[in-house]
Amino acid sequence: MSLEAAQAAAAAPADGAALANGEHPWVVQKYGGTSVGKFLPAIVESITPSYLATNRVAIVCSARSGNTKALGTTSLLLQAASQAMMHEDSPTQSNSGTPLSNSVVGTTPPASSSLAGSLSARLAGLNTENGAPSYYQTVDRILNEHLAAAREAVRHNDELLAQLEASIVDDCDGLREFLNAARIIHEVSPRSRDIVMGIGEKLACRLVVAALQDAGVSAELVTLENVVEEVLGDAAPAPPVGPLEDATYLDQTFYDNLAQVLGRRVSACSGVPVITGYFGNVPGSLLTQVGRGYTDLCAALCAVGLRASELQIWKEVDGVFTADPRKVPTARLVPSITPEEAAELTYYGSEVIHPFTMEQAIKKLVPIRIKNVQNPSGCGTVIFPDHHTGSAGTEDVARDPFVDGHVEQPATPAPGTPSLSGGNGASLCNSVVSSVQRKLPTAVTIKDNVLVLNVHSNRKTISHSFFARIFGTLNRFGIVVDLISTSEVHVSMAMAAAVRPRTLELLCAELEHVGTVSVLRNMAILSLVGKQMRHMVGVAGRMFSTLAEGNVNIEMISQGANEINISCVIHESVAKKALNLIHYSILELSPKPTNMQGGSFGRSFF
Repeated sequence: MSLEAAQAAAAAPADGAALANGEHPWVVQKYGGTSVGKFLPAIVESITPSYLATNRVAIVCSARSGNTKALGTTSLLLQAASQAMMHEDSPTQSNSGTPLSNSVVGTTPPASSSLAGSLSARLAGLNTENGAPSYYQTVDRILNEHLAAAREAVRHNDELLAQLEASIVDDCDGLREFLNAARIIHEVSPRSRDIVMGIGEKLACRLVVAALQDAGVSAELVTLENVVEEVLGDAAPAPPVGPLEDATYLDQTFYDNLAQVLGRRVSACSGVPVITGYFGNVPGSLLTQVGRGYTDLCAALCAVGLRASELQIWKEVDGVFTADPRKVPTARLVPSITPEEAAELTYYGSEVIHPFTMEQAIKKLVPIRIKNVQNPSGCGTVIFPDHHTGSAGTEDVARDPFVDGHVEQPATPAPGTPSLSGGNGASLCNSVVSSVQRKLPTAVTIKDNVLVLNVHSNRKTISHSFFARIFGTLNRFGIVVDLISTSEVHVSMAMAAAVRPRTLELLCAELEHVGTVSVLRNMAILSLVGKQMRHMVGVAGRMFSTLAEGNVNIEMISQGANEINISCVIHESVAKKALNLIHYSILELSPKPTNMQGGSFGRSFF
C-alpha cells in the first residue's frame, strides 16, 4: 500500500463506528493539565476543529497546570486542604499566593460587559487582608492564575470573558467557604478532599468551553458531581469492612454502569461536550480508589459509553518511543503496541497510560492513541490488542503502517501542519516493516530512583517461614516491590527509593529478625519490553553480554512471567550509557549505527 493510500484509509471512519442514524462517530480527546495550560490556543483553534468535519468530538480535561504537576492546580488545591487543617497561633503571610489587590484580579473587566461593574465590585471585596489564613492565599493564587488564563483564552468576546471571570470567582468563593467549614470542624475527610480536588477540573473546563466558543465552536460544560449517585441509586453498597484502599470495592459492574450513564449524558449535548475529569464522590473516595489518574479513567469510560471510534490521549510527546529520545538520540516512534507492552512500559518508567484505564477501553475494542498536542498531524502511537495476522502467519503491517489491522485512524488535522518531530509517514512505515522482519523488541526503558533491599537468611527459620516473614513485613509497612529475585536463603527486592527514611529504618529493623539486611541506593531498573520477545531465542543473552562488554555491572535480574519483559537493576550512574548500549545493540533498524551519538563507549557492540 502506498503512503497516500494509507493516509486516505486512516482518514476514513472505522467500520461500524458511525451511529445507526448516520451521525458521525465519536472521538474522545483527553487533554492533560499542562496541555490545557500551555497549548489551549492550539487545541481550540486547530486540533479540535480539524476533527469536527468527520467526527463528533468530546473533550475530557484535567486540572490546569503550568510546567509541572507539582505546580499545577490539583497540587495547589490539595495544599489548600492541608493548610485549612493547620493550627495557626498567629496570622501568617504566605509566599504561596499573591494578594488580590496586587495581582491580575485587580484589573478592571471590559467596560462593554454588562457584568463588568458587579464583577469589579466583587473582586475589590475579595482582596486578601494581611493576616489571612494561608489557605486563603493559596486560593487567591488559583484564582489569579485562572483569571489571567481566561484573559488569554477569550480575546474576541468581552461579554463571554466577563461571564467566564464571574464563574471563576464563584468557584473560588465556594472553595473558600468549603475550606472555612472544614477548618471549623477541623476535618477534611477523603470525600471532602475529592470535592476540593474536583474544583480544578471544573475551572479548566470552563476555560476550554469559553475558548472554543470564542473561536466560533459550539461547546458546553458537562460536570459530573452527581453522576455516581445516578449510577448507584438506591443500591449504593454498604461501607467496606476492610480498608478503603480495597480495590475490589468498586467492581467492574460499577464502571460498566458508569460508562453507560456517561455515554447518555454526553451524547445528549448539541455542541462539543467538555467534560470534567472528576466524576464525583465514589464510595471510599475517588483519590483513594483510583488515584490521580482518574481523569484518564473518566475519558476511557466516556469512550466506552459513546462507543467511540477512538480515545485520544494528548500529551507533549509524539507517542511511545523505542527509548527515551532525550537520552537516546536514535530512538524512533513506535506506531502500534499491545496493551501488554504498554502496561509493562508504564510500570517500568515510560509513562504511557495506567493499565486499569487502558483495560476499560481495550476490552470494548476502543483503540487508544497517544498524540502530540504540538504535532497534531503526527500519527502517534495506537494501543490495541493484536495485529491482524495474514494467511502466512505474519503480521499484516503494510495494510496500514500507522495502526493495527483492526481499527483505522479517524480524520486527522489538515495536511501541511508542521511536524515538530521531523519524521514522516513513509519512514515510519519502513521502520515498522523492518522491525517486524527482524523481530525486534518494542522498547527499552529506565526507571530511576530505585533502591535494592537484600535479605540473607540467618537460617534460624525454615525456608517457607523465611519468605512468609519477609512478605508479611512488607505488607504491614505498605511497601510495593518492583522486582524480586529469590533463592532458598536470599531475597533481593527493588523498590522506589521514595520510601520515608523512618519507614525504611523500621522495615530493616523488623527484617533483621530473619536475616542480614543490606540496602543498595542510587539504583535504576533497565527493562527490555516487547511481545516479539516470546519468540526470540537468545535475546536475554545478547542483552546481558552487551552490558558486560560495556562494563555495566548488574545487581539483580528478573524476567516477567508473561515473557515480554526482561529487567535488571544497575547503578544510576551508568543508566544512560546502558540504555544507549541496549538500544544500539538490540533495537536499531540498521545493522550498525553510523556513529555513537549517545556517547563514546570504547567500541561498537555488534
